[in-house]
Amino acid sequence: MNSLLLSSINVSSLLIVIAIVAVLAIVFALLISLVSKLCAVKEDERVSAVSEKLAGANCGGCGFAGCADYAKALVEGRATINDCGATANEQKEEIANILGLPFTATVETFAVVKCAGGSKCKDKFSYVGNKGCTFQTVFAGGSKACADGCLGDGTCADACQNGGIKIVDGVAYTDKALCTSCGACIKKCPKQLIELIPKTAKVYVACSTKCRGKDVMGVCEVGCIGCGLCAKNCPEKAITMVNNLPVIDYEKCSGCLTCVGKCPRKSIKEI
Repeated sequence: MNSLLLSSINVSSLLIVIAIVAVLAIVFALLISLVSKLCAVKEDERVSAVSEKLAGANCGGCGFAGCADYAKALVEGRATINDCGATANEQKEEIANILGLPFTATVETFAVVKCAGGSKCKDKFSYVGNKGCTFQTVFAGGSKACADGCLGDGTCADACQNGGIKIVDGVAYTDKALCTSCGACIKKCPKQLIELIPKTAKVYVACSTKCRGKDVMGVCEVGCIGCGLCAKNCPEKAITMVNNLPVIDYEKCSGCLTCVGKCPRKSIKEI
């Protein structure tokens, strides 16, 4: 049977078919190569030059997918140099020179969590569900009795690529030495409790509630009650009260720690 099938095949015709297929394959390969070269988008050489100067954290704190995406956005004018908190001023200045842009150095900063509640703040309920502050917030704003309290479920810690945030007694704390000021934790915190302050700062306000004193005392042992003693006793007049919370002007603050000593609730922390 097999011998009859083989004898019926015209060898010449088979070779012709094979040759045609081979020629077509070569032609299509050449066409694909030609089209890819003609249609290729030439990347601005400055993109790679800028990318080399960035910190390389790929943290997403700038709002872009990574450093390469951010570098492209810089070259195209869709981002600003100071959108990246992780890159040092020296490298930023070099990027400005590459792009021919003016540059003003920014004050070096680090992140602090504006809450010290945690286990010292009462719970509304015991949360059982997916891990993470973002998930917990869906349920009545989270388990804490203070609407502005840290939930302590580690969303910010997971966002920090340097391990610069730890959860201690139910509240997040940042490590100044490990913080690169990238801003990733700020974007992830659903309570918006994290902010950047100057690295030279000696104190910060560890509370975010705008409630009146009586309401705060009913739910949290360390929440600010808006008494204003810190502002009244600051020798540099560096503290003002806004919505029942002290706001520190770090350009005026001398780091004397008078506010830390006068705060009856210990809501202002020494760094």
